[in-house]
Amino acid sequence: MKERVCNLDNKSLNEISLNKFIFGIEFNPDVIHRMIRYQLAKRRSGNHKTKNISEISGTTKKPFKQKGTGSARQGSKRSPQMRGGAVIFGPVVRSHAHKLPKRIRNLALRIAISKKLKDGRLKIIDNFKISKNKTSLFKKKLNILKIDSALFVDGKVVDDNFLLASCNVPKIDVLPIAGINVYDIFKRDFLVLSSNAIDCLEKRFLNE
Repeated sequence: MKERVCNLDNKSLNEISLNKFIFGIEFNPDVIHRMIRYQLAKRRSGNHKTKNISEISGTTKKPFKQKGTGSARQGSKRSPQMRGGAVIFGPVVRSHAHKLPKRIRNLALRIAISKKLKDGRLKIIDNFKISKNKTSLFKKKLNILKIDSALFVDGKVVDDNFLLASCNVPKIDVLPIAGINVYDIFKRDFLVLSSNAIDCLEKRFLNE
């Protein structure tokens, strides 16, 4: 399959052949669902915490005598049944991450890229180099490309001017190829790949 390669001024430069192993995968919602759950679970901070009885501040003295008060016997003011006492089996700090096979993670990424291509929402740009790190210049390029929500993925290193110019633009994400992921691809309307990103994807998936 062939796809048009253009520059940031949306002028066609040439055509590039795309490998079906990366760009021609049938959409599978189950794999995408598993991958996004995996990503979001890894991002969770997991810092929710309640105190057990050993962590509650207070005396260990028996609140009142065992018998003769008419009240139920109590051994500690820090017990869970007392106001301000401990919480039994409450949440603790932990990681919410779970495992997902590498084969499934790679498949999910190829499915996501293929879906963008099939929907006509994949653009291939020769390179992401601009002359100045000005947001106004970057927005001008977006208007020419007719893009208002996109994930830009470059090669191993992103051009400094391009990265700085895009920082304050809403609904625009810029990543090196190492950061490409399923969640961010579906988070934005368009996926924009540089020629370097295409080369890196082919090296990654075709040399497995």
